Amino acid sequence: MKPFLLLFVGFFFYPLLLFSQEATKTIPKRIYTTSTFEGEAPKIDGILDDVSWNSVTWGTDFIENRPDENTPPTEQTKFKIMYDAKFLYVAIRAIDANPDQIVKRLSRRDGFDGDWVEINIDSYHDLRTGFSFTVTAAGVKGDEFISNNGNNWDGSWNPIWYTKTNVDSEGWTAEMKIPLSQLRFGKSEEQIWGLQVQRRFFRKEERSTWQRIPLDAPGWVSEFGELHGLKNIKPQKQVEIQPYVVTQLDTYPEEAGNPFRDGNDFSLNGGIDGKIGVTNDLTLDFTINPDFGQVEADPAAIALDGFQIFFREQRPFFVENKNIFDYEFANGQDNVFYSRRIGRNPQGYPNTSAGEFVDQPQNSTILGAAKFSGKTKNGWSIGVLESVTGKEFAEIDNNGTRRNELVEPLTNYFVGRLQKDFNERNTFIGGIFTATNRRLQDNLNFLHRAAYTGGLDFKHNWKDRTFYLEGNVVASHVAGSKEAIKLTQESLTHLFQRSDAGHVDVDPNKTSLTGTGGRFEFGKAGGGTWRYDAGIIWRSPELELNDVGFLRQADEVRQYANVGYQTTKSVGKFRRISARFSQFTTYDFEGNYNRIQYEFNGNMQFLNNWFIDVGAAHKPRIFINTFLRGGPRWRFSEENFGYAFFGTDERKKLRTSWGMVYSQAKQNNFQFLEVSGDVTYQPTNALRISIGPQYNSNPNKTQYVTQVDASGNTRYILGTIDNQTLSASIRLNYTINPNLSIQYYGQPFVSIGRYKDFKYVTNSIADNLNDRFYQYQPNEITFDSTSDLYQIDEGADGNVNYSFGNPDFSFVQFRSNLVLRWEYIPGSELFLVWSQGTTGFGNARDHLLQSLDNQILGQQPENIFLMKFTYRFVL
Repeated sequence: MKPFLLLFVGFFFYPLLLFSQEATKTIPKRIYTTSTFEGEAPKIDGILDDVSWNSVTWGTDFIENRPDENTPPTEQTKFKIMYDAKFLYVAIRAIDANPDQIVKRLSRRDGFDGDWVEINIDSYHDLRTGFSFTVTAAGVKGDEFISNNGNNWDGSWNPIWYTKTNVDSEGWTAEMKIPLSQLRFGKSEEQIWGLQVQRRFFRKEERSTWQRIPLDAPGWVSEFGELHGLKNIKPQKQVEIQPYVVTQLDTYPEEAGNPFRDGNDFSLNGGIDGKIGVTNDLTLDFTINPDFGQVEADPAAIALDGFQIFFREQRPFFVENKNIFDYEFANGQDNVFYSRRIGRNPQGYPNTSAGEFVDQPQNSTILGAAKFSGKTKNGWSIGVLESVTGKEFAEIDNNGTRRNELVEPLTNYFVGRLQKDFNERNTFIGGIFTATNRRLQDNLNFLHRAAYTGGLDFKHNWKDRTFYLEGNVVASHVAGSKEAIKLTQESLTHLFQRSDAGHVDVDPNKTSLTGTGGRFEFGKAGGGTWRYDAGIIWRSPELELNDVGFLRQADEVRQYANVGYQTTKSVGKFRRISARFSQFTTYDFEGNYNRIQYEFNGNMQFLNNWFIDVGAAHKPRIFINTFLRGGPRWRFSEENFGYAFFGTDERKKLRTSWGMVYSQAKQNNFQFLEVSGDVTYQPTNALRISIGPQYNSNPNKTQYVTQVDASGNTRYILGTIDNQTLSASIRLNYTINPNLSIQYYGQPFVSIGRYKDFKYVTNSIADNLNDRFYQYQPNEITFDSTSDLYQIDEGADGNVNYSFGNPDFSFVQFRSNLVLRWEYIPGSELFLVWSQGTTGFGNARDHLLQSLDNQILGQQPENIFLMKFTYRFVL
């Protein structure tokens, strides 16, 4: 443990030596004072000729934020804000000496292309969260919920508000009408809110702001100016009900003899989404029988390491306000709450005999779900989520005789999240609790009956938020049958059966498992050109989160440290330059020193807005506990990797970016080469076409295949794999107007793996690659094409000792969505969707393009035609 301790002490305390070297300059807070108005409210038409606007003065004197911070912008901007009992009204004039050059590109909601202006409002005045309302010169709306002091902008927040724009001889103008019911604020005779107004001057890729925010500031929301003059406004208790009706037709290739695959299925369904303002601070969201048919398909992926693949949440109910429930306790994607568990694929499969056909449900039905969330004026953030998924049955047909078997039980999911700000919003302490409870029957006893997780987290900022200390701890408890807990102990996340592990072993009599995890980190977030952080993460072997969270691997202690540099002014031919050096080491709970890695990353953006990203890493020590799936620790040879990407100006109608990642291990243990790119063409303001091809090659001399019993000895079988993958993401967006658009997404995907030179592990941690395995001689291994098995005769004595299946694979898939979306009135939508998919398993000996042709172009696809109609009632 000595290398770990020395590195951790050094990297953790070195920043303290620099504590006083850089001081953050306090920027005076600007104040805009609003007022009510007399007479009629302004007409929201983008033309600022209403008499009521004379009730307030202009806020102006914007300052450039990018690329040359704290200098006068090319063109000035000014704004007015006024209010009445129900609405906040905003007028913005974006002065432009050449109005014919204003860029007015169309897109769907939250498409921030071309010239735009936005207003950010911190109505909680907590210096961490805010509401952002953006409008482009073309009239496209954008709205986002800001959290984590500007480090997270959630575009899934879709409030009802109104806006129009207009171009005239002085530039362009925008009017906004924002219902107070869409904001969150407490009761007070006079409100003080955080305020920022920002403009993008597209031709020069220039940002200017009303309140100056230095590029070395520790955050975004904490640096806002202030909005004063809001007197006697009353919190608005909104009530929104949104029923939906959906019709769906599925077509697919008919399967002879299978009564469940007769060529087509039709369904009619409906449900309700709702939002109730319990107070103006806290909102109750609920859904009954939600439909997610218009959601884009997940990208195709293959994991040769056996671990589960993380997919981002795309379902609207779970995406909205997700920041309140977020609890990333470690690194990567580990999270106490992973909403994709709710409505997951059924985990059971029926027992069948030859000749039987199965209709297996694809997802668990969400009977209902509700969220109670928000933030009070005195700093309490509250989130409660409750969801119930129903029993799912597979239907089995045996020559016309039908029966049902349970494949997913009735399950209740609960998540509770609480945080409290204090110390003038510079400190918060919070907690989370999750519970999963299943009503199990005998055939599903391999699942946990109950799973509970609790956590505490905190963050403290000081010296004007320049420095911070944060941390969290997590404890988990799962309970179930002996079978369920044994399966958990033996799962890839835990591997208690690992043959060389002295600190864990499988207990077949256990009916519960309790573990812990956590993270502590210190860092510098602002002030000057340098940033740094250092910390420690741990996950005990018994930690288990995967009932309603996401945990890739337990049994790890990780130390890490990062040092970063960024310019705050243009330098020579560069707009921005940034660089980062990172280091980490890992251990397991037995004290095995498993890994150390050093990495450098750099980014340079030129004055012409082209960019270059480069990076390199050195991994002198790589031991993996999970590679042999319960076998001993495995050593990979020393590795070096590097990458380089470049991109053209993203504002241009024709733009592109390309890059390459290359990795090479010592003794040619493995290689990795990936080439990817993106080409986007926008021939008109309404049409955008893009394609993002990607190719990777990943040959490996020691790819895990399987494990077999050889006369009482376990053989861990490896092979030399030639793995190649080719895919392309294709997107087409046509926007008729800001409320009516057509979008297409498609992804062909093919991955081929061919194995040869099979071997078994002899000394898994040997320094020399060739000492780690014994490779079968030609007279010891034969392939039986009839059974598709490799037969092993160790010693070539004429006796077959064991066999294993042919691991070659060729996976081909095509997924696409064509969606017409029409927001015919604010908050109410019509979707027309056509989804198409093909999945095939080709010949691994074919080349990539041949497999793509045979399995996609040569196959009849499955189609889904869907129409969804929603109407939002605001009461």
